[in-house]
Amino acid sequence: MPHWLTGTLTSLLVLLNTLIGIGPMMVLAVLKVVIPHQGFRRWSSRWVMWIAETWAETNKAIFRLMLPTVWDIRCDTPLYSDHSYLVISNHQSWVDIPALVQSFNRKTPYFKFFLKKELIWAPFLGLAFWALDYPFMKRYSKAHLERHPEDRGKDLEITRRACEKFRHLPVTVVNFLEGTRFTPAKHAAQQSPYRHLLRPKSGGIAFVTAALGEQMRSLLDVTIVYPEQTPPGFWALISGRVPYVLVDIRSQTLPADLFHGDYSEDPQFREYFQNWVNSIWDAKDQRIAELRAALGTRG
Repeated sequence: MPHWLTGTLTSLLVLLNTLIGIGPMMVLAVLKVVIPHQGFRRWSSRWVMWIAETWAETNKAIFRLMLPTVWDIRCDTPLYSDHSYLVISNHQSWVDIPALVQSFNRKTPYFKFFLKKELIWAPFLGLAFWALDYPFMKRYSKAHLERHPEDRGKDLEITRRACEKFRHLPVTVVNFLEGTRFTPAKHAAQQSPYRHLLRPKSGGIAFVTAALGEQMRSLLDVTIVYPEQTPPGFWALISGRVPYVLVDIRSQTLPADLFHGDYSEDPQFREYFQNWVNSIWDAKDQRIAELRAALGTRG
C-alpha cells in the first residue's frame, strides 16, 4: 500500500479502538467522582487499568497487522505485573511512547506519567488521566519560592499525597529525565556534555523516590535507539516508514539512601542525587554510541 494509505487506515483503526474504550472509561471516571467510597474507587481503578491495557494491547495488534516495524526489545531481567518499577528513558520522538507500550504493556503494571496540574482541566483527557490515577504535580519556580517562602516543600507534599493511591497497588512510574525531546538545537543550546543526550534533570525522580520510598526498589533504565540519524515522527511510524526500533532495558536496584534525603532543602543530598543521575546518563550515552555502531548508524 502507499504510505499515505497505510497511515490513514492505521489512524482510523486506532481511533476506532479509542472510541470503543473511552466510553466505559468515562463512565467509571464519573462513578469514581460521585461514589467516593475507597473500596469502590480501588475496584473501579482496576477496571480502568484493564481498559487502558486492553486499548494498548489492541493498538499493538493493529501495529502488527498494518506496519512492518520490528520492535527489538532487549531486557536483562524478568518483568512482573505485581512489582513496582521506576522507569527512566531518553526521549527523541513521539515514537518513544509506542516503544514503551511495546516493551511494558501487560508485562509490568500500567505505567504512569507525572503530569502538570493544569492538564486535569483538558477536555476528556483530564478526566481520563484522573480515572487512570495519573498523579498531577504542582511545581513552584525558584522565583515563586523567593516571593513566597511559605510554599517551600508544598510541591513534594502534593506529590506524596498523589502517590498515596499507589500504596495498595503496584505501579510503573515513567520519567523522561531530559524533560523534552532531544534535538540538535536543544543539545547545542544546553552545551550538553553528552554526545547523544540532553542534560538530565533529577528533581522529578527525587520526588518519586521520596514519595514512594521503599516500595520503589527497582529501576528500569531504558535506552531507545533508531537506525535513522534523525528520529522518526509518529506519522512516519503509522504510515509504515519505520522499519526498526531498538529498546534496550537494564535493571538495577535503587540505592536505599536515595529514599531518605531532602532534595529541596539539602544541597549535599541534591548534589549526591544529581551525581547519581549523571553517572547513569554517562553510561547511557556510551551505550547509545555502542548500539548505534552495532546498527551501522552514524552520528
